[in-house]
Amino acid sequence: MLRAIVFDFDGVIANSEPLHFQAYRDVLANEGVTLSERDYYDRYLGYDDAGAFRNIGVERGLAWTREHIESLIARKANTLEALERDVSVLFPGAADAVRRASAAMPIAIASGARGDEIRRVLDREDLTRCFTAIVAAEDTAVSKPAPDPYLRALALLADAAGGRLAARDCVAIEDSRWGLESARAAGLRTVAVTNTYGQSTLSMADLVVVSLDAIDLDVLARLCIG
Repeated sequence: MLRAIVFDFDGVIANSEPLHFQAYRDVLANEGVTLSERDYYDRYLGYDDAGAFRNIGVERGLAWTREHIESLIARKANTLEALERDVSVLFPGAADAVRRASAAMPIAIASGARGDEIRRVLDREDLTRCFTAIVAAEDTAVSKPAPDPYLRALALLADAAGGRLAARDCVAIEDSRWGLESARAAGLRTVAVTNTYGQSTLSMADLVVVSLDAIDLDVLARLCIG
């Protein structure tokens, strides 16, 4: 039976990937580094901020220290906050889909985004209270595609329910292959939303949909049978 749903955040609930790209691009430009939109989506979208900056630096032969990477992360966070100010970044129908799901069962977030960034958006839309647990980049030692974010979300959901929670009874909703790999490695059933990538890129998912609006909880429940 379906007992819980775990959502990715960027690219699933929030249409913030274009803003993340712009923030990365602007911060890196001040370092003399050019980041193309194609490189961001093809190579770096699946990382948290630390992983993205670390890999960009390594691939360009830049000897960035941990302290410098932390400075880049902070500057990127400030840039992103300014870009989001006074606008809704949710996908159409996302808020209603979250509320429908939370009315039916416990739901959580497992994301590579920073916790303050996630909560800032959810607070603005009055959605934070819908989530039993929020797992952000700083909450696990490693991020996607490792299973750690989903394993942490399952543990928090189980604690809130006062008992065990089998991964096979939970569905993850993702928008990228990195996220799908993470959820599958943690043992969850998977649904992919084609907000960021096309269906062919997301074919490893148990189900592919065009938007959160298209998700039927009865269909998700059938994914957990067998």
